[in-house]
Amino acid sequence: MALFRFAGPLLGTCQSRLADSIRGPRRYRLDTLPFALGWDDVRRLIATAASDSEIDLRDRAILMLLAVYGLRHREVTGLRLEDIDFGGQQLRIWRLKRRQPQVYPLIPSVAEILRVYIEQARPSVGFPEVFIGARAPRVPLSGIYEIVARRLRPLGIELAHRGPHALRHACASKLLADGMTLQQIGDHLGHRSAESTAIYTKVDLTALREIGEFDLEGLQ
Repeated sequence: MALFRFAGPLLGTCQSRLADSIRGPRRYRLDTLPFALGWDDVRRLIATAASDSEIDLRDRAILMLLAVYGLRHREVTGLRLEDIDFGGQQLRIWRLKRRQPQVYPLIPSVAEILRVYIEQARPSVGFPEVFIGARAPRVPLSGIYEIVARRLRPLGIELAHRGPHALRHACASKLLADGMTLQQIGDHLGHRSAESTAIYTKVDLTALREIGEFDLEGLQ
């Protein structure tokens, strides 16, 4: 349409406001592919927090929760100690758009890193939230975007989303590659609409081939 607006007055070929009556091509929200991390890249990302330092233990637990459960950043920062049932091997997540908690099986690798962080690295503070900032004042984390982005930068991976959403996309893509239905994936991610799930899982075959097995190869 910009061509019509420019060429019309200049060449005398278009009637006034003709360009405004011409519609551009329709664009759909689902036409843009999400940029999901492959599962090998997820392992590489988690491996950047492989030491036993307080920050690495905390960040490794956060990254694994994001990747395995596809959590939103506020669902991670809002996680409380009482939401982790080590004995019953359950994890309760208070989804932002639901009034009731969503209960997940607490897989061993996630349970182990959470246990180690809580017992060995988490500061002794009176807050119920699991994740606490590493610097004074020792208060619950309010955001984790920079944690994920900082861990991604050295890997040189180009992504549309460099924060927690990158791992949410990776989780959805991995579940799709494993043969789960959109409804099952939506339930796992805490979606209430199928359209939301479709946006996360619209990936090409190349991306699906790169994802690999849904495990962390011994990473704790």
